[in-house]
Amino acid sequence: MSAAARTGTLLSVVVPVYDEQDALPAFAARLWSVLDGLGVRYEVLAVDDGSTDGTAGLLRELAADWPELRTVRLRRNSGHQAALTAGLERAVGDYVASIDADLQDPPEKLAEMLALARRDGLDVVHGVRADRSSDTAFKRRTADAYYRLVRRLVGRHVPAGAGDFRLLSREAVEALRTLPDQPRVYRLLVPWLGFPSGEVRYVREERVAGSTKYPLAKMVRLALDGVTGFSAAPLRLATWLGAAAFLTCLLLLVFCLAAYLSGAAVPGWTSLFAAVLFIGGVQLVCVGLLGEYVARIHAAVQRRPAYFVAEDTGRREEPGGGREEPGGGPGEPGGE
Repeated sequence: MSAAARTGTLLSVVVPVYDEQDALPAFAARLWSVLDGLGVRYEVLAVDDGSTDGTAGLLRELAADWPELRTVRLRRNSGHQAALTAGLERAVGDYVASIDADLQDPPEKLAEMLALARRDGLDVVHGVRADRSSDTAFKRRTADAYYRLVRRLVGRHVPAGAGDFRLLSREAVEALRTLPDQPRVYRLLVPWLGFPSGEVRYVREERVAGSTKYPLAKMVRLALDGVTGFSAAPLRLATWLGAAAFLTCLLLLVFCLAAYLSGAAVPGWTSLFAAVLFIGGVQLVCVGLLGEYVARIHAAVQRRPAYFVAEDTGRREEPGGGREEPGGGPGEPGGE
């Protein structure tokens, strides 16, 4: 018997949180109102991803008045996708939703997602951003370029404009837990599963408070993880660059021989310098691309947990249906 069947929980909501003390009060108020209005049994898993501000204390205060709120605190900042993994692996609901605490994704859409999944028998409901006018022009352009690249390399099954605001069935969650991928990029992993899916479109709002926790460097890292994790195209790019360098060398050789035979050869270093620089640059690019894949192999061989839980205020059953024990004790590993 599943944990959801034993607890009667229909919906689990996973909320990765990192230094969100300014946004949490407004977010909690809206989410609480929405979930209570559903009239179903639910739980909220707030995964504190190693916050350094007053987020942990504020979550404890909220949990004192909100019995459905459960806090999972990670020992260190492990990243947004790792925090999502921690929540997904501890959620017990028949359906599991994920949403960020900055209120850019409206909690009110959770009711629509749940209704759509139950009515049409869907395992996945993506929250798709129909309007991103609240984002900066730079972020809109880079996001658009990212989705165009990903859909071209990975496949058209990846919904454009869908981030980590989604609803999953228990079957889809269990399927995700069996995958060995590290690091995980859920916006690509979930569509790859191939479960029946639908979309709920919404207008992306402005952040309610605080600053973004996904600067350019993290966005680039996420894009790189997604591309190298789901496509061998970069390796093929290295092959094409190598072929182009080889053809360039042949053309330069023909040119040099023609100049020598015509007596027009003049001692100089410009052409030689340009050729060496070009070839060296191509080689470095190719080595860098190969290094990305070698690094992924290295991480997969190590099989280190994606996160470590310092505290879990909920209780979960031990494997085999044994008695319930406090979950997430000191040093409890997570991930694969």
